[in-house]
Amino acid sequence: MLVPPFTVTPVAQAALDLAVRSSVWRASELAVSRATTTTTGHPVLDSQLPNEGWPRSALVELLVQQHGIGEMQLLKPALASLSRQHRVALIQPPYLPHAMACRSWRMNEQNVLWLRPQSSADALWSAEQILKNGSCGGVVLWQSNVRPEALRRLNLAAQSTDTWLWLVRPLTAAADASPSPLRLALRPALGGVSVDIIKRRGPHCESPIFVPLIDMPAGRQLWEKEHETPAQRTPATSTARVAAPMLV
Repeated sequence: MLVPPFTVTPVAQAALDLAVRSSVWRASELAVSRATTTTTGHPVLDSQLPNEGWPRSALVELLVQQHGIGEMQLLKPALASLSRQHRVALIQPPYLPHAMACRSWRMNEQNVLWLRPQSSADALWSAEQILKNGSCGGVVLWQSNVRPEALRRLNLAAQSTDTWLWLVRPLTAAADASPSPLRLALRPALGGVSVDIIKRRGPHCESPIFVPLIDMPAGRQLWEKEHETPAQRTPATSTARVAAPMLV
């Protein structure tokens, strides 16, 4: 007995095509996966990142032209959100963390862990141990020189945990190979920071992205000028207002 030929209806064909497209990643498109991300808090940056946020269980590199140009302001929304429920470890930061600045960021300073290892090897070991035991929800590690094998160890340790990991390195490391799936180059900009995505799962980012940071000193001045309302000037004899502490 002959079996009639199988025919595919237009509706079934459309569903099949959709399933194929959703399971195939094209290099011209931003990668979309089941990986967990958290929003950066900056919509213009989220729109350029795979899954629209900072990836969990991955090594994320922030390559800065110099310290204090806004890298912590860029991480502020994510760190503030993580610190409400989890510990956040700051390993070998270039500046002293300020409790009042954490409070002004609405961070839970009780969940901020500040580590000051004596050497780079100890700092890398500390970060790896935190990732392995899962004691923190987020880790920010500052390093000047990291060997390729150390980067691979960090990346493997990050993949085996549910922790967000950011590695802050000098901009000169941009030319070095790295297993990190996401690498951002940060440069200072008036009222914010210029972000150049040098590596991501997706097409090459043709031009830098300007991310406004209102809490940066220059950004605060611009914001106040744009939203200035008519008011009487404060007499010169009055006491000057003390600026709130902040981290950059």
